Amino acid sequence: MKTIKLIRLASLLCVVLLIGYTSCKKDKSKDVDTTSMQNLVSDETKMAVSDDDVMNDVNTVLSGGGTKSTMSLPCNITVDSSSIIGDTIYYNITFNGLNCEGTRNRVGQAVVRKNVNTHWVDAGAVVYVKYNSVVITRVSDSKSLTLSGTKKFENVSGRYIAELGTSATSIVHRITGALIATFDDGTTRTWNLTRQRTFTGTQGNLFMSVDGFGTADSYGSLVAWGTNRNGEVFYTQITQSVIFKQACDWQPCAGVKVYNIPSDDKKAIFTGGYNSSDLPVDVNGTVCPTKYRIDWEKNGNSGTIYRNL
Repeated sequence: MKTIKLIRLASLLCVVLLIGYTSCKKDKSKDVDTTSMQNLVSDETKMAVSDDDVMNDVNTVLSGGGTKSTMSLPCNITVDSSSIIGDTIYYNITFNGLNCEGTRNRVGQAVVRKNVNTHWVDAGAVVYVKYNSVVITRVSDSKSLTLSGTKKFENVSGRYIAELGTSATSIVHRITGALIATFDDGTTRTWNLTRQRTFTGTQGNLFMSVDGFGTADSYGSLVAWGTNRNGEVFYTQITQSVIFKQACDWQPCAGVKVYNIPSDDKKAIFTGGYNSSDLPVDVNGTVCPTKYRIDWEKNGNSGTIYRNL
């Protein structure tokens, strides 16, 4: 009888110790400061969507041929294409108001330069886009950022996005360059980007799949790398294409990105496409995401956070 009681007591003690050990681990993970990892994911998500918003308008200008007689201009922008120096034509695109979706307010100028013999419709066509302190403010929360820098913009596949659903099934663009982002609080982030965008679908129901093709140090499949607003060097890899939907204001609806901060042994994994109940949405469905998921790791600790878009 004593033996049975001792066995029961030992079992109970094991359970208590196991619960205590688990609780300690949980408490320990709660003490980890994940602010810089959350900021890194949030900043890049906002920057990518804001940058795409401007680049989509640049693409529209280029697709119209660059002359007022042939262009159907996006909302609240003006274009001056009268400057030609040598064999280069300059499109001065001035932003002064809301985008056509009413989701972002843009103020500032982007200058596009291309060879006079380059036709954006051709496969391999290349232009260069310079941001002169373009301020982009998200209407939903009045948060703004200012983008400066120069990028190479390539129409890899050729054809126009406006042809999707009729004479084209996919359009591939590549963006390479470096930007500086200045946030509301005055902090800055440097951002090298190697971003491939593949458009599919039909007009009004377009999808954009984004992949990284850059390499730096020992990292591949990079979509971005540089220094975040905390002064930490970071590397962002896309391990599963990130999918954005036109019907969801070009927000990320699926895909996986891995953010590495090697100096502090930190990593965050972004997964797009979650609803307000922290459940995944169907990328082909009619429900748009309102959140994304962050799985973080630091010095042997880990956890999961859901954040609003």
